[in-house]
Amino acid sequence: MEWTNIFQRRTPNTRTCWGYSFEWTDEHVSPEETDHMKHTYDVLGEECLKRLNEISPPPRSALPRNNGLYAEKTAESTVDQEDAPPPAPRDLYILLRDNAEKDPKLRELWEEINTIPDWVDWKQIERGQDVFYRYGGANLTGLAYQSLLGGMGAARVVETLARTGGFSTKVARRRLYETTQHILQCTRSLSSIQPGGAGFASSVRVRLLHAAVRMRIMKLAADRPDYYKVDDWGVPINDLDSIGTIATFSSTLVWLSLPRQGLFLRKQEIEDYIALWRYVAYLVGCPHDSFSTPSKAKAIMESLLYYEIEPTKTGAILAQNIIASLSDNPPTYASASMLVASARWLNGEELCDRLGLIRPSLYYYMLMIGQCAFFCVMCYTYRSIPYLDRKKVATLKAVFYSFIVDSKFGLQGKETNFEFKYVPEYDILTDLGRRGDDVVGTRSVEWRNLKWACFAAVGLGVGLWGTVKVLGMAMRAVGIL
Repeated sequence: MEWTNIFQRRTPNTRTCWGYSFEWTDEHVSPEETDHMKHTYDVLGEECLKRLNEISPPPRSALPRNNGLYAEKTAESTVDQEDAPPPAPRDLYILLRDNAEKDPKLRELWEEINTIPDWVDWKQIERGQDVFYRYGGANLTGLAYQSLLGGMGAARVVETLARTGGFSTKVARRRLYETTQHILQCTRSLSSIQPGGAGFASSVRVRLLHAAVRMRIMKLAADRPDYYKVDDWGVPINDLDSIGTIATFSSTLVWLSLPRQGLFLRKQEIEDYIALWRYVAYLVGCPHDSFSTPSKAKAIMESLLYYEIEPTKTGAILAQNIIASLSDNPPTYASASMLVASARWLNGEELCDRLGLIRPSLYYYMLMIGQCAFFCVMCYTYRSIPYLDRKKVATLKAVFYSFIVDSKFGLQGKETNFEFKYVPEYDILTDLGRRGDDVVGTRSVEWRNLKWACFAAVGLGVGLWGTVKVLGMAMRAVGIL
């Protein structure tokens, strides 16, 4: 579905890409202004990871096709330790915390992340956390089918993702849940995102994980330059990529995903939500000035959408693997056609065609209308009544975390510490997979969407009938009829 606004006034500054039109301003950035950021990155995080590896050498990880489990047994230890429990995975956050006073470089990072910038307003951060749950279902839909799946159109970024093997059909769903765990921890409570909290710790772990992936790919590329083209793609997980990632969790939801589902945030909600993600950007070592105001956050999102989205065969493989890994799985058991309809509704037809996604029938677009109607009624109703709004936010905080982390369909009660499981190797490049043999359950989300599509059709019909009646009465009153 294309989203060009036929009522939008076009000017010499109007830009259009992937079904989205916007006005170019002084806050937008061109490739000439951002190219250098493809070769800059979180140097401090990488230096600290090297220090931590010296203090506690990383375990020898198995490849992703072995489910990312550590393989520590040797011929000498097999006999003596056959019945011993496996060693606990390294926790880089704990290592950093416990050794910060023993090494000047570690102390520098520890003091940086524990220093609260003067632009942080904790009340605003807390309000920004609530915004995520106020529009919870629509936000999760946007994160999965636009931020993640649509992001597979970013040619440079997918070259890094493909080399980790973490988006094969066997592990893509778990990878999505792990990312969602980080988001939920960052939004679960104010104390969670403050120094020492779960969201704070996860953000630091993600920062060090990014450094590990970058170092590994650069090491392989140094020996075989054809493995990863640094000159063309930039340093893996560079500053520009990090900005783009934060934008997909914030700006993209605010100005693309939610509006395309009929939801428009209030001015204060936008300011609060962007402020939350600016602080997360600060913690993960991402340049955060691009999120210092909502207008800058919107401009950087539009700039990257305009210049950085250029789908390739690799991106198409990863996008199709995401659909295959999510279809016919709990809790919704949505079909592949329903998932693709969601992706096309949020990203537009052109981008999804370039990503090689199927074209579902009109029926599934009708289901998307029903889903949007459901989100609109629920979100607008609850946010207009403070008591219901507070109750909904509190409920969804528990429900989302229970499903993503605690349920047998999610992480099975085992929070990830973002250890380095998906290790790049020369022979690892994500291939196109097929859907697994999961048992198809009741397509609950599709039945719900169908009912709400019917409600929307009836409501539209009643509205049109009422409008005609009122116009007829008005015309008779003035003697036209």
